Amino acid sequence: MSTYLLLSAGRGPQECAWAVARLLRRLTCDADRQGLTVQRVQAVPGERPDTYRSVLIRIVGGDAEAFATSWTGTLCWQAPSPYRAGTGRKNWYVTARPPLGDAPPTPFAESEVEIVGCRTGGPGGQHRNKASTAVRATHRPSGIVVVVDTERQFTLNRRIALRLLRQRVEEGDDAARRAVRTARWRAHDELVRGDPVRVERPRAQR
Repeated sequence: MSTYLLLSAGRGPQECAWAVARLLRRLTCDADRQGLTVQRVQAVPGERPDTYRSVLIRIVGGDAEAFATSWTGTLCWQAPSPYRAGTGRKNWYVTARPPLGDAPPTPFAESEVEIVGCRTGGPGGQHRNKASTAVRATHRPSGIVVVVDTERQFTLNRRIALRLLRQRVEEGDDAARRAVRTARWRAHDELVRGDPVRVERPRAQR
């Protein structure tokens, strides 16, 4: 069993990116004690060394989902700033949440395309007006429809229609993936400071 978790510093100061790295280490140690494995899938580095604006992780193991739930929400790293001496603030907030899944690709199979011969107006002579050489093609899963009458032969118009449908389906999938990426980025703006589900601190040196 596996699940994913996105840790983000939001729009917070550089200390929040520092907190992401520290909380990731603490989470990894906690997972290790419970027999789980944490894999880093993707990371956006912060301005300082060993800091992250966001990290996408995969948690693998029998209780992965329950473990991820225990780390989901607003997290607080409580420690003095390592960058600004004398600052009074010691609470640095991070959000942890399941990421939006990638939009699955739309399958394309000719068997799911409805091809209908039709007549269209416009230039082209009597052949175009009397014969059903134009093609109306419908991709049933997506509902995309194209009409092609550029050629004087039905088979050529059919071939063009299938190619256009495939392109339209792929363009729709690209737009869906961009929407998911945009939604993931907006998650950086949804960090709620205060009332954290976890407050973690550096462990005392022995």
